[in-house]
Amino acid sequence: MSAGQMPPWLQEQIMKMQQSQQSLQSVMQQKQHLEIENAETGKALEELRKVADGDAVFKQAGTVLIKSKKQELIDELEERIELTKTRAVVLEKQETRLKETLKEQEAKITEQMKGGPAGAPPPNSPPVEDNPRK
Repeated sequence: MSAGQMPPWLQEQIMKMQQSQQSLQSVMQQKQHLEIENAETGKALEELRKVADGDAVFKQAGTVLIKSKKQELIDELEERIELTKTRAVVLEKQETRLKETLKEQEAKITEQMKGGPAGAPPPNSPPVEDNPRK
């Protein structure tokens, strides 16, 4: 069945599924970037803790290095780690929800392609909005 032969409601369902797949990819990329950021921040924190209290420490601000206090930098890095953990939890929930949505959409499309149950809309009916947030 080519795209020209598919009923509009089926094309719409397939487009929704493709959008969900793109959203899932985006969330997974964001999660991966957060994991990298968290690992780098953790490594920086580990190295900073090895520095003697009297030694000079610097932080980068754009292209410049600014002298700073060790404890202030430790506090900043610990706060950044907590923030990335929180963002990772949110992304994990989004990923789970998107995977569930994709399974549902895939099952719905499969049903409709097989001829569909009684719940499949006839070709002339308007598409049913299934997003509860609208």
